[in-house]
Amino acid sequence: MTEPSIDWSARRPLIAILRGIAPAKVEAHVHALIDAGIGLIEIPTNSPEWLRSVELALAVAGDRALIGAGTVLNLADVDALAATGARLMVTPNTDVAVIRHAVQRGLTCAVGFATPSEAFAALAAGAQALKLFPASHFGPAYVRAIKAVLPPQVPVFAVGGVTPDNLAGFLQAGCVGAGLGSDLYTPGQSPAVTRERGGLFVDAYQSARP
Repeated sequence: MTEPSIDWSARRPLIAILRGIAPAKVEAHVHALIDAGIGLIEIPTNSPEWLRSVELALAVAGDRALIGAGTVLNLADVDALAATGARLMVTPNTDVAVIRHAVQRGLTCAVGFATPSEAFAALAAGAQALKLFPASHFGPAYVRAIKAVLPPQVPVFAVGGVTPDNLAGFLQAGCVGAGLGSDLYTPGQSPAVTRERGGLFVDAYQSARP
């Protein structure tokens, strides 16, 4: 594992996942998330014109939020993401070639894993953070078991099925934070809804981390 370029402890480690967002909607929803207190935002690559959305999000956020891409699956997308100046890359899987290339390009990688073997392969390739996916399938007890064998400094995020109601369980089990998917954002919802839902997650996080 390489040293992280993102200081998770200095931020509220909740990653907003704007899957399916269109470029025309980016500005309003990024503002809504920042207003709600969320400062980590990813645009998945299976969203319409995802690269354009990343560029727009970077311009809107400035230094108020860190912007990146999720569902990064190949080297070409790594290069495209790095060229925007974004710093965060999130994957759903453990692909050693993608991880190594992203680290070389200066990206902080939160790498998807489901098993101890995948977790250690990701770390050996240079991943700076891990993403248990789908977290709701495994549950907090699995997080505790995984954390018992991982290096203690490795940040683990819970992603997939995380809600304001179950977030505390994952944090108490040892996750540093979570990725927020469809319980935060679905295409077509208003920025006001995004802000409201973001606030619920922030409140849940703060309640679990007094």
